[in-house]
Amino acid sequence: MNQLDDFYLNQEEPIKEVFLALKEIILKQDHDITNTLKYGMPFFSYKGKMFCYLWIHKKLKQPYIGIVEGKHFDEAFLIQENRSRMKIMMFDINEDLPLERIKAIIQKAINLYKTGIVKI
Repeated sequence: MNQLDDFYLNQEEPIKEVFLALKEIILKQDHDITNTLKYGMPFFSYKGKMFCYLWIHKKLKQPYIGIVEGKHFDEAFLIQENRSRMKIMMFDINEDLPLERIKAIIQKAINLYKTGIVKI
């Protein structure tokens, strides 16, 4: 077992279940997406360029997807807080994951790289 697998398996339920589901959803969006552990958290890269990550909000204790180039997005459900570049999409552990919304935001993040808005 590697450190990345350990990260997922060492999370407490229901965060563990949410992270494992998000990992699967993200990886299925494009064959060029990879998952590695960076800065102690799971990062997802598109052709080697980091585009999102999974983490837990410190104050609210909710899991979220962090979008590295979130500054390019205007969706109301994305939260910037004190970040200049990134925005986050938080999830309520007591509700089903908004699958279509997640897929749409991941595709939008990948498209930033495919279209050249963000250089690979």
